[in-house]
Amino acid sequence: MLDLGIEKLALIGVVALIVIGPEKLPRVARTVGTLLGKAQRYVNDVKAEVNRSMELDELRKMKTTVEEAARDVEHNIHTGASEFEKQFSGSGETLSALAEPEVPVPEYKHPRKNWRLKQGATPNWYKARNGVRTKALSGAARVARFRPHKIN
Repeated sequence: MLDLGIEKLALIGVVALIVIGPEKLPRVARTVGTLLGKAQRYVNDVKAEVNRSMELDELRKMKTTVEEAARDVEHNIHTGASEFEKQFSGSGETLSALAEPEVPVPEYKHPRKNWRLKQGATPNWYKARNGVRTKALSGAARVARFRPHKIN
């Protein structure tokens, strides 16, 4: 990279002040700053993309090694199972004879719930104590209930 010290930056500033002029120098400095910022973000994005691709390659390699290990384990299990079957077939015993007896499963019993009856989680004694309505009133019944009575 460039080796810029304080002396070199001061020299570049003086030359820019002379060449560009004091009126246009702030606008040029802002433009150069934005361009440098964009270039820095672009470089950082490229670095991040390269890192992601390297990690992706590493993950692919790891995936292949894990798959190979899984295939080896599966092969070992199959060979062990086949040897186990050969041992038992030679001795005359079967695998079903070694299995545990079946446990009887109880029959399903219907809970005999009344599905038409809605049961809330709040107990009725709590509702009665706190004045919670437990029955819905129709509109006409509600009007009749709250209509003021005539006094004769």
